[in-house]
Amino acid sequence: MQTTKNDNYFLKKQKKIKEILYPHKRGDKNFENCKVGIIKSSWNKQITDLLYNSSYNFLIESGLKDKNIISQDVPGSMELVHMSNYMISKYNLDGVIALGCIIKGETDHDVYISNAVANGLVNVSIQKEKPVIFGVLTTNNLNQALERCGGKHGDKGLESSQSLLQIISSCKD
Repeated sequence: MQTTKNDNYFLKKQKKIKEILYPHKRGDKNFENCKVGIIKSSWNKQITDLLYNSSYNFLIESGLKDKNIISQDVPGSMELVHMSNYMISKYNLDGVIALGCIIKGETDHDVYISNAVANGLVNVSIQKEKPVIFGVLTTNNLNQALERCGGKHGDKGLESSQSLLQIISSCKD
């Protein structure tokens, strides 16, 4: 297949957009000594496994060493708060990514959980003075969650890792 002038233009634009959105290069020396945590809720495991895989892979591609990525599973999204606090202290982490998936049910339970988790993670971040990334999907159904795991609405696992590295990089300057 032959590439046209328009194809080349599109490929260059696509590459530039990717560089802007994901500025960290594979094997970036800035992150080789960085130590981070990924905490994954086991609730809605089909979704959180996808979030975890893309989050972890992006960190590795960005230069973090496998031994410097501490992973932990928790039962549900509420437990992300406690585990974030615990892991930052125990492992002296540079930051944490909290991954979960809260899907709307017949009641407002999802609203209470989402608000509690968001507020809790912000509090941990402020108290520990470390970035804690809210990588928790809050969707109306499973389809919407899947669309945010590499589908038409992005890849929130990857984006969570990218956010963490941007904050860590900014704080080191």
